[in-house]
Amino acid sequence: MAQVQRMSRLMVKTLRDDPADAETLSHKLLVRAGYVRRTSAGIWTWLPLGKKVLENVARVVREEMDAIGGQEVLLPALLPREPYDASGRWDEYGDLLFRVKDRKGADYLLGPTHEEIFTQIVKDQCSSYKDLPVILYQIQTKYRDEARPRSGVLRGREFQMKDSYSFDTTDEGLVESYGLHREAYQKIFARLGLDYRIVSAVSGAMGGSASEEFLAPAAAGEDTFVDCPACDYAANTEAVTFALTPVEGVEHGPVEELDTPDTPTIETLAEHLGVPASATLKNLLVKVDGEIVAVGVPGDREVDLGKLGEHLAPAVVELVTAEDFVGRADLVRGYVGPQGLDKVRYIADPRVAPGTAWITGANKADKHARNVVCGRDFEVDDYLDVVVVEEGDPCPACGTGLKMGRAIEIGHIFQLGRKYADTFQLDVLGQNGKPVRVTMGSYGIGVSRAVAALAEQSADSQGLCWPREVAPADVHVVAAGKALQTELALDVSEKLGAAGVRVLVDDRAGVSPGVKFTDSELIGVPQILVAGRRSAEGVLELKDRRTGEREELTVAEAIARLTA
Repeated sequence: MAQVQRMSRLMVKTLRDDPADAETLSHKLLVRAGYVRRTSAGIWTWLPLGKKVLENVARVVREEMDAIGGQEVLLPALLPREPYDASGRWDEYGDLLFRVKDRKGADYLLGPTHEEIFTQIVKDQCSSYKDLPVILYQIQTKYRDEARPRSGVLRGREFQMKDSYSFDTTDEGLVESYGLHREAYQKIFARLGLDYRIVSAVSGAMGGSASEEFLAPAAAGEDTFVDCPACDYAANTEAVTFALTPVEGVEHGPVEELDTPDTPTIETLAEHLGVPASATLKNLLVKVDGEIVAVGVPGDREVDLGKLGEHLAPAVVELVTAEDFVGRADLVRGYVGPQGLDKVRYIADPRVAPGTAWITGANKADKHARNVVCGRDFEVDDYLDVVVVEEGDPCPACGTGLKMGRAIEIGHIFQLGRKYADTFQLDVLGQNGKPVRVTMGSYGIGVSRAVAALAEQSADSQGLCWPREVAPADVHVVAAGKALQTELALDVSEKLGAAGVRVLVDDRAGVSPGVKFTDSELIGVPQILVAGRRSAEGVLELKDRRTGEREELTVAEAIARLTA
């Protein structure tokens, strides 16, 4: 027997207008339909309808994790500082970490993710290769001190997440565990009814090697991804690569110094010389852990600071300021060139390949230089993909122009390797009686974020439109108003509940039929069953919320249809 929830007793208050601070569709509709309410910036209360949807998403995640042999645990959210000091993430997380002190002055944090603690648990519980492989997971509240929490539950300071971790004795075992999670995620997101893409990603502060994201395309998405219309390549823009192709057999003239007054920007330089910006070399100065570093990219491209930061993590990357030029005669603001930068590390995008010639700064005020050739006049210390990816850039796999889109990150999987096992000396006794260093994987799903992603993808102009798997009820029964209609609505609701159908019935007295119909569209249960004008004949109207299709059915027919 399933629950019959009467709206006359349900704590739900729908709103006709969008919240003033809401920017995204999910933010507007989840608040208007009475699923969530804002407690503070980035902190949300899940009301009864919202809690049902949240728990349904968690149920699907839990079932598929159990199916691959995952074992559920629950770790504390309040964690000691020491493990995160050992891994370096107490400092690496910076301002994103919620830090607290107890009454004795000891440092703690609210967990953003739990690699360190899971590693310690396995070290304590597993001593032999016979104890592995093992997959542990939890569904728990996480915390990140976002500078600008926004978009409702999409980017909060407190959020619900499933994080799981695999532990294997071999690299081959890690690949297998990674594959199990990848398949489980595909099943999870298919069951949830999410449209998603699997894209290559960067590991960032998480560490490790292979990494993929599961992205739900949506206008509200904060991630930008590319996919190729000609092949199966797809990647987060931070993971897109460009092949380093040296230019050979081209003769360039000698370096020529040019008089270029008042041209400190690429735009003013290109206009002054009458050349395209792509013929110039842009040299951006940044500080990496306090050390000045130059980053070279073609003049018509921008440096992606996020991408640069991911490449150089855990180092801190920041732009230079005017004060950084004081006492540095070798750095002429607006006229920096890579030739002669002996004291500065030079990073370049692969487009600045050996044999390419550029117009760039001459390291003198109001002077630039022509025919500055990479590999002849300057050397690149490190090549990194650091430009902002643009629509039409060549696909790394086949060369076709890439397409770009916005998406919400709903899952991320990593092959961590031995980063955390090395930190905590996680070894087990191998088959030969010698210690074996364990290798790990880390796998996350944003449970509360998946709710918002579903709202973004499935809503229409009338309101939310949940897939049945996650909806707060299977059918929304509406009593159009009169006593006879309310009696019929309650009677059919009890029969449906007895047959195992989850029912939300609008039996509110004193509420007009128009408001009830509007609320049924806004709340978004997949099927709407109306006890209306033909109630005296025992006839109901069944409406499919997504398609809008309607049909009249007797009580028996409606029960048969909804229990099929």
